[in-house]
Amino acid sequence: MELNFDDKVVVITGAGRGIGRTIAERFAEFGAILILSDYNQESLTDVSSYFTEKQYSFKAIPCDVTNKDQVNQLLEQTIEYFGKIDVLINNAGITRDTLLIRMKDDQWDAVLNTNLKGVFLTTRAAAKHFMKQRFGKIINISSVVGITGNAGQVNYSASKAGVIGFSKSVAQELASRNVTVNVIAPGFIETEMTQVLSESVKENFINKIPLKRAGTPKDVANTAIFLASPLADYITGQVVKVDGGMVM
Repeated sequence: MELNFDDKVVVITGAGRGIGRTIAERFAEFGAILILSDYNQESLTDVSSYFTEKQYSFKAIPCDVTNKDQVNQLLEQTIEYFGKIDVLINNAGITRDTLLIRMKDDQWDAVLNTNLKGVFLTTRAAAKHFMKQRFGKIINISSVVGITGNAGQVNYSASKAGVIGFSKSVAQELASRNVTVNVIAPGFIETEMTQVLSESVKENFINKIPLKRAGTPKDVANTAIFLASPLADYITGQVVKVDGGMVM
């Protein structure tokens, strides 16, 4: 079966860089129409320039996923432009790492608002469209630390664990309308966020990975392609770990 997403409308939050941008590029390579969303205007401008150069079909819409009005506008504009939405990928996320006893209220709130409430707002806004058209694919990006926890990341781990529980509940609510909801939980992936780590920390992570290498954003993007394709039509409420076997 040859995969293609011709005429499929895919909305991606946090599409300006890192994993989100790679997911967007991968879908575009398979012919999808992309809605690129990010709160960082500089990143959004950069990815838009690249998509224009490649002659991909897309619209760039700035959006802060913690803002209900902006989220609703994101989905309404998508429907206005293209008349439908086929795939929603909730990728936007931030970190504010520190130990529990040093964590400030605003560090907790910022991470939970972006990583968890943002997924709630975008999914709620998209759900009514999916239910009406009786089709849709929702893919939420979590993390293996949402399963295992991680010292120094109580806010991030809590938000990503919340995404998993949220997704399983929504999968049950929307299944009767032919809408699937799945989670990708990346492990140690080479991104700007991991590049700032020291070599000893990186080596420590890689030693825990059976495949003995870090993952790439393309590894995550390929999983998103599969989950959004007809090959995964009978898969919902699942968490797919893309981690080289780090968490078994």
